[in-house]
Amino acid sequence: MTIRVADEAGIAAAAAHLKRGEVVAFPTETVYGLGADATQDSAVDKVFAMKGRPNFNPLIVHVANPDWLAGFTQPDERVDVLTRAFWPGPLTLVLSQQPRSPISTQVSPNLDTIAVRQPDHPVAAALLDAVKRPIAAPSANLSGHVSPTTAGHVEADFGAALDITLDGGPCRAGLESTVLDLTADTARILRLGVISASEIESLIGSVEDHWEQSGATLSPGQLHKHYAPSLPIRLNSAAARDGEAFLTFGHAKGATFNLSPTANLTEAAASLYRALRQLDDPSQYTGLAVAPIPDEGIGRAINDRLRRAARGR
Repeated sequence: MTIRVADEAGIAAAAAHLKRGEVVAFPTETVYGLGADATQDSAVDKVFAMKGRPNFNPLIVHVANPDWLAGFTQPDERVDVLTRAFWPGPLTLVLSQQPRSPISTQVSPNLDTIAVRQPDHPVAAALLDAVKRPIAAPSANLSGHVSPTTAGHVEADFGAALDITLDGGPCRAGLESTVLDLTADTARILRLGVISASEIESLIGSVEDHWEQSGATLSPGQLHKHYAPSLPIRLNSAAARDGEAFLTFGHAKGATFNLSPTANLTEAAASLYRALRQLDDPSQYTGLAVAPIPDEGIGRAINDRLRRAARGR
């Protein structure tokens, strides 16, 4: 794999690679994405194959601005309200797709919906502007593994299998976007993320929690086993047992890694995946003990990721 500086030359090379139907990794404010031209079937297929991702698990399509949605989604008055407030940013919208959409059917197999967002990162924005096509991009990690928040994390998962990774430094938010389904009369949260339900409700009214429900997989992040390191995880732990690493929050004692010594949930979210990757070392530890995290605000999303990681083991 070639990690490239995300300068003008690096972005131009990545854009040319995408237009040829190849796959590149690039930073967003949430996590690094594994991107392909969303209009090319064979390119989208490569993303699924590289990740080892089940083909029933839809991909998020990234756009340069909300105007691009008119080319492949059905209109919804709530979209204008939400995109004005939260785009570019960590909110993914699941929308009804137009019947003759140019987006590859491989992006959302057997669904008439599509998940879309506008990333809030200068490298992602520049890449979209250079490609001038929507980019389908799940997280740039092997399926089920811990999401990547640095170019080094991407390299650790893919090595020589990936030709270009644009290095934009550590991801600012470090946690995936909130996914909101707008295909029903009442909006539904399909994945907890950086933007809270209360922020959304203040703009469009009542929102239902649908992130723990079973049924058709309408968006990324709905699989019960996900975000998993190789070591077993023990949640809501007061202390580590012999051989365990201890992942803590706030003023807990005995930390191997403290997500936020000042008990700041935003800082904890940005540190979570780096901590899980760093502590996932069977040569040093037998497992990971995790201290309680407040289940409020973005803490709900952190706890969601930790529960899915624990199920994954």
